[in-house]
Amino acid sequence: MSATAHPTPAGPVIHVFEPALCCNTGVCGPDVDPALVRFTADLDHLRSLGVDITRHNLAHDPAVFAAEPTVAAFLRTAGSAHLPLTLVDGVTVTTDRYPSRDELLGYAGLATDAPGDDTSGGRTDLGLTAEGTGCCGGKSSTSGCC
Repeated sequence: MSATAHPTPAGPVIHVFEPALCCNTGVCGPDVDPALVRFTADLDHLRSLGVDITRHNLAHDPAVFAAEPTVAAFLRTAGSAHLPLTLVDGVTVTTDRYPSRDELLGYAGLATDAPGDDTSGGRTDLGLTAEGTGCCGGKSSTSGCC
């Protein structure tokens, strides 16, 4: 991704491209948006875990928006009204809203604190076949599933 270089291949690179805000965090002025307060805390938490996550404010970093082809195309198509846009390793994962802490942890390949979360590092096992049993869990082709 052209926005910033990732120094090591330790994990995914997350970039959040935000609409024009009064300051870099948006947590300023008399009418503070609680979603921005939460999101700022979530970013601080992920950074404390070593996650490579960067936020870009359209008012303060317009060159970064223009330099990133995915973001530039998004702005031409959807416009800035549909920011924020979140990219993970250059792939769009959310638009028009800030991702939750659990989503960010998932994008980073980290387990969340919520019960029942999959900790397989992003791999979802659909349970369709047991290892070595063929495409239909050992059933013959007459079962109609293959």
